[in-house]
Amino acid sequence: MPPPAEARPAFHRLSWRDFDALARLDGDEDMARRLRRAERSRRKLLIHALLTEATKTPGHSGPLPPLDSAWELLARAEARAPRAVNRMLTNPYTGSWAGYTTRLLRNGIDGVGPLWMHLGHAHAIAAAAAIRAELDFETAIPAWHGNAMLPSLGMARFPGTAAFSSAVVRGEKGRYLVSNAETTVRLPGSPDADAPGWWGIRRVRSQVGAHRFTLWLDDLDPYRGLYEPIPPERLPDKELADWQRLIDEACRLIAAHLPGLARIMPVGLASLVPKPQVLFRNPSASTGEAFGSAVVGLPADGASLAETLIHEFQHIVLGGLLHLVELYEPDPGERIYVTWRDDPRPVSGALQGVYAFFGVTAFWRALAQAGECPRRSGFEFAFWRDQTWRTLRVLRADSTLTGAGRRFLDDIAERLGPWQAEPVPAEAGELAAAAGRDHLAGWRVRHLRPDPSVVTELAAAWLAGRPRPPITLDAPDLPPTPVPDGAWSHARTDLIRLAVGGTSPSPNGRPPAVPGATAADFAYTAGDFLEAIQAYRRELATDPDRPNSLVGLGLALAARGPHPAARALLHCPELVRAVHRPLRAVPRPPTVEQLAAWIGQLVPG
Repeated sequence: MPPPAEARPAFHRLSWRDFDALARLDGDEDMARRLRRAERSRRKLLIHALLTEATKTPGHSGPLPPLDSAWELLARAEARAPRAVNRMLTNPYTGSWAGYTTRLLRNGIDGVGPLWMHLGHAHAIAAAAAIRAELDFETAIPAWHGNAMLPSLGMARFPGTAAFSSAVVRGEKGRYLVSNAETTVRLPGSPDADAPGWWGIRRVRSQVGAHRFTLWLDDLDPYRGLYEPIPPERLPDKELADWQRLIDEACRLIAAHLPGLARIMPVGLASLVPKPQVLFRNPSASTGEAFGSAVVGLPADGASLAETLIHEFQHIVLGGLLHLVELYEPDPGERIYVTWRDDPRPVSGALQGVYAFFGVTAFWRALAQAGECPRRSGFEFAFWRDQTWRTLRVLRADSTLTGAGRRFLDDIAERLGPWQAEPVPAEAGELAAAAGRDHLAGWRVRHLRPDPSVVTELAAAWLAGRPRPPITLDAPDLPPTPVPDGAWSHARTDLIRLAVGGTSPSPNGRPPAVPGATAADFAYTAGDFLEAIQAYRRELATDPDRPNSLVGLGLALAARGPHPAARALLHCPELVRAVHRPLRAVPRPPTVEQLAAWIGQLVPG
């Protein structure tokens, strides 16, 4: 006989209807809340298992109280105010701490700092929950270089303290203190405010009509990073104001053009880890262990931030989904080309990217249809729809996908496929296609290694004066290697984005400098293809191995019309370079362009 309903374990499930809706960008707030609840349960189980296992380790507590007391304090807080504990379990960095510390414990290593510091963070989590529940209590928590973190609240600071020490947290009648042997810090009534010796975790709010966005800017929590604990990096007030302005603009764009996403995003994206600006890159990252958080570099404008928030929200949703359903069999092989990375990716990374850039594509499509930033949005929509679709098609044929994984990608294709036929301005389509060819050719020349027997045969045929290569190019390539052969610069695509309005001028009103851009790149993106050809020839005469020069010459030649050298340099640059290397030692070596034109006879036009 089955147990009564109240005795049955509660499982977190997602219906196929909801699964399909999330895949197609049709999810709603309730679906995001269910993913968040599942993450909360997962973390609670993980913390219980971690603390249980840790108590078997001699000296696990260091100078801190036994870990049992942390669990007991959490239980007291949950009995008094369940939402206080839920808030701590929902905090993204509770997840990253639990995952990181579990790995340390299993591997028997300390990591950054002694193991007791990491295990002792459980006391900090429990103390923060107790403060939120307004309990009377006393405990001790770790202090990193004098910084005692109370997650989701803020940090008490004790300058001049040892690298790894502790601080006492006590509270009575709603008043809370953090102290060491010399100093006492009083928590302010509103913990997100700053006070003497105290840094609060600051919050940014934005409202657009009925849409409300609240984001914590966490520059304090030691477990807010992606891989290991990091020190606090307090934002100056000027940068805090910049973040507020950019978040307001990003939320306006999302609410105006993707209102469905504007409703669900605040449920799944709660915290940002602010990082410095990197022009042209919009760096961002997230991890499945920190559901609800993203590490984001200060963007150039609101549209860039909106794109990044959507991109990372998609990663967060998929990370939560992957804790409920398996979309692919384990396969760590780095073998798939994707435009958004310069290295080959495993299936897991490629699928994450497809879902993230599906959201990005939807954003730029909506802006393009509304006529907002038309040159920029037209280019970005054309570029990302093409590149996301390219990787999606490769993934749909991959043998490691589960049935759920195929269904997930089919759902995306159902929405993304028709977008491929939507008209875009001619300039946007041409620039997007050129940027795609540029990156793919650069990836090929750096990560593909031609069959050595083919290289030897072609080199011998050239030396023998054969008018055409003696082979066909239908032989399969060897698997890609994650170790790149040469450096790569995104300068040409950066210059394109600069031209279509993707980067704001610098404070002096001049366009920002584009790292790695050469005179040849400037000529190519300005449409002076003859000058670009001459300049790339000069670059190759100096360094015939340089990937950007090889591909740049192919692009410039192709822009002036069909050319066999262009075909070879864009479709098989790795073969051109591999054959050219041994020929450089002969008395009359060919130029890269001469050899490419000879090999290009085998490449369809």
